[in-house]
Amino acid sequence: MTKVALVRTVDRSKGVGQAIDLLGVKSFRGRSVVLKPNFNTADPAPGSTHNDTLRSLILSLQQMGAKQITLAERSGPGNSTRKVMEKKGIFRLAQELAFDIVNLEETGPEGWSKIEPGESHWSQGFHFPRVYLEAESIVQTCCLKTHAYGGHFTLSLKNSVGLVPLRGYTYMNELHSSRYQRQMIAEINTAYSPDLVILDGVQAFVDGGPDQGTKVEAKVMLAGTDRVAVDAVAVAILRLLGTTPEVSRGPIFEQEQIARAAELGLGVSSARDIQLITGDDESEAFAVQVRDILARG
Repeated sequence: MTKVALVRTVDRSKGVGQAIDLLGVKSFRGRSVVLKPNFNTADPAPGSTHNDTLRSLILSLQQMGAKQITLAERSGPGNSTRKVMEKKGIFRLAQELAFDIVNLEETGPEGWSKIEPGESHWSQGFHFPRVYLEAESIVQTCCLKTHAYGGHFTLSLKNSVGLVPLRGYTYMNELHSSRYQRQMIAEINTAYSPDLVILDGVQAFVDGGPDQGTKVEAKVMLAGTDRVAVDAVAVAILRLLGTTPEVSRGPIFEQEQIARAAELGLGVSSARDIQLITGDDESEAFAVQVRDILARG
């Protein structure tokens, strides 16, 4: 069994800490942590990581003893990563909270390594940031939303697309033109393994995405160490909220992102292997509905 913590909340600042405490993650003491947010654009959450979520997560990591935190990210096609971070106030936040920033868009060839996963749908593999490959610990925070451009949903597995470079390569053209796009998303995740995933579902896009969509108040925060389990729970929540036909169709573990990730051994292979844990009556009442959807596929 793998645990996924579920907190029913509208308070991101408290929700992050509560979810981490429920999950039982005790310490990052003495470790350098590389942090992957969702800065595809600077659009308000869930279009991008909410600054309250980011602040709370960084403070939690520091309280758990992280000796250094480095946020490493690039934005989506057509968006300047530096301008996205400036618009979101990330450079000011880094000065305030004493964490480092690596702009992957400005990282030269020496900052990337070629990954060639076996039996991949990527024609020639892909490049991946060395800052992640060499990290002592990795933490990821993602949003709760659908994806209108072939991914169907963009949760923790899809968040890893932001770790594949745009400059000098045609990886995004290959990804978005392939009938195997969702399998390729999962395959990116073979390059690394996060120690903690925080999914901010205080608000969600139930259609559209990743930057714009129908926004609903989902009022939930998830924490886990298994990307497949976190995404499966998140898909169940999207179904509970009412979402697109693509996300609603078929068993959750037959959704192509999730199925391929499970096949690659990146996480659990069945909803039966997921233990949803809560800490209060409101969260448990919501979790009962999510468990029912998971159990029904």
